[in-house]
Amino acid sequence: MPLMITIASYLEPEHVARIRREFPDVHVSYDPALLAPPRFAGDHTGRPDFRRTPEQEARFRAILAEADVHYDFDRTLAAELPTLAPKLRWIQATSSGIGPFVQKAGLDATDIIITNAAGIHAVPLAEHTLLSLLYFVKDVPARLGDQRAHVWERFSGRELRGMTIAVVGLGAVGREIARLCRAVGLRVIGVRRTPVDDPEALHLDEATTPDALHEVLPRVDAVVLICPHTPETEGMMGAAEFARMRRGSLLVNIGRGALVDEDALIAALRSGHLGGAALDVASVEPLPEGNALWDLPNVFITAHSASTVDKENDRLTDLFCENLRRFLANEPLVNVLRL
Repeated sequence: MPLMITIASYLEPEHVARIRREFPDVHVSYDPALLAPPRFAGDHTGRPDFRRTPEQEARFRAILAEADVHYDFDRTLAAELPTLAPKLRWIQATSSGIGPFVQKAGLDATDIIITNAAGIHAVPLAEHTLLSLLYFVKDVPARLGDQRAHVWERFSGRELRGMTIAVVGLGAVGREIARLCRAVGLRVIGVRRTPVDDPEALHLDEATTPDALHEVLPRVDAVVLICPHTPETEGMMGAAEFARMRRGSLLVNIGRGALVDEDALIAALRSGHLGGAALDVASVEPLPEGNALWDLPNVFITAHSASTVDKENDRLTDLFCENLRRFLANEPLVNVLRL
């Protein structure tokens, strides 16, 4: 029998056609009527109110039961996959930070290979980081306030060039952030678990490890968090860390909300010790309506969307096709999840 692939989240027809065209000996099962409709380009979760009819649910489960490979998860059924999909050997995820989800679903205790989307979001997240820094350094909120009030009043601003940032996490995204920030004249200190032998090769001026973070914090104008959520990184930025940062410095969190002690962050922002925080993630998502972060004037919130762009599914299809070629040739896959 041919290899059976199930596409488990919405994918544009042209990408499905490409997979079928490039792998004519593989059977690709894709029925968008069985999947949550996307709310925007690159939406892999879909509308939260989507429900399959009993007949659709039975058909979808029958498809899962025959699949050797899944493109993405149906997150409502992830914990049941070992039973629902007994033939399943490999899942290509559409996100990079999926470790906690995989563990919660118990898939780490199976023999299923899981590959993530590490690197797919490097460009949009690096661009978002630059936007976030400029948002505060150029005081965009004040400029917008003047515009709304029809105030024409000259002012003196600040330059981004010459500032120093710490990038915590040096995967594909962290390296692209470093490259882009250095290109506009920032000094970049990289922080990762394993020592860096050649900082210049990673677009860094300096590199260190997390145990030296407290030494780095007083020397930087901004901290960018792009590391995964692990027991070691949970709450890594709290009251003690914010106190060591320069008054008026910035925090950009595009990693996971659990990296930051949110109460300590709010206190540091309210006191003015932190000049601003750009938050694409939160400890609870969606951010609760009553959370103080919504209304603080020195906070920029982007609803966990900084990584999602209109070209995302093009890049994910590239990755899936490369990994599918490797899978069929019994070669090592790209981005195998290691927990």
